Amino acid sequence: MGERLMIVLRGVSKRYADVTAVENVDLTIPGGSIYGIIGRSGAGKSSLLRVMSLLETPDAGEVLFGDERVDTLKGRDLLERRRRMGMIFQNFNLLGSRNVTGNIAYPLEISGLHKKQILERVDELLELVDIKDKRKARLRELSGGQKQRVAIARALAAKPDVLFCDEATSALDPQTTRSILALIRELHEKLGLSVVMITHQMEVIRGVCQEVAVMDGGHIVETGTVQVVFDTPATQAAKELIHGLE
Repeated sequence: MGERLMIVLRGVSKRYADVTAVENVDLTIPGGSIYGIIGRSGAGKSSLLRVMSLLETPDAGEVLFGDERVDTLKGRDLLERRRRMGMIFQNFNLLGSRNVTGNIAYPLEISGLHKKQILERVDELLELVDIKDKRKARLRELSGGQKQRVAIARALAAKPDVLFCDEATSALDPQTTRSILALIRELHEKLGLSVVMITHQMEVIRGVCQEVAVMDGGHIVETGTVQVVFDTPATQAAKELIHGLE
């Protein structure tokens, strides 16, 4: 089981040139939860994710994992913290020159693990995401859902304690989306992961998340359980998103 890692943002802001993408965000994501962050295109959710996942440094504010402040980490400490986070993307971000096994093995090779240990871990992951029969397949032979399963396996290779999903189902058809969400739920329960899902798809939030934050104009404008936010949205931004689902 992974560490049930609470993520805390305090006064986080991020600017690009003269555009403020994230402004003075306070947010607490409970450890071991599946937490959704939703908003329309340009709301700031992907920028917030990049700061939260330590791909970028905030211009103001603090990011804490548990009791540890992590936005100020440098060098080896930053690399070590990043290794304990998994990330999956809309476009899979897989290596076309490698087969399924090679893609899953890549982060383990970088970490310097012995070849025998790498192959054992790859076998575990292939079974975990239910694509053992695709171990030698090239990417061009895979469906979108199978590619996302490879990406999830790769994200889990280093046994992270938090999994970030950036529009992870946006490129998939509805049936495949449901299967990937079911897999994420299963992995969350089995591994004790904290999962943060960035999406504009309200059906994803409804289907898998326990709590949700609504972003609009770089701000968090509403938070709560999925049921409460969906049943009684308190802000115009949330009402428009939910109305769009209906």
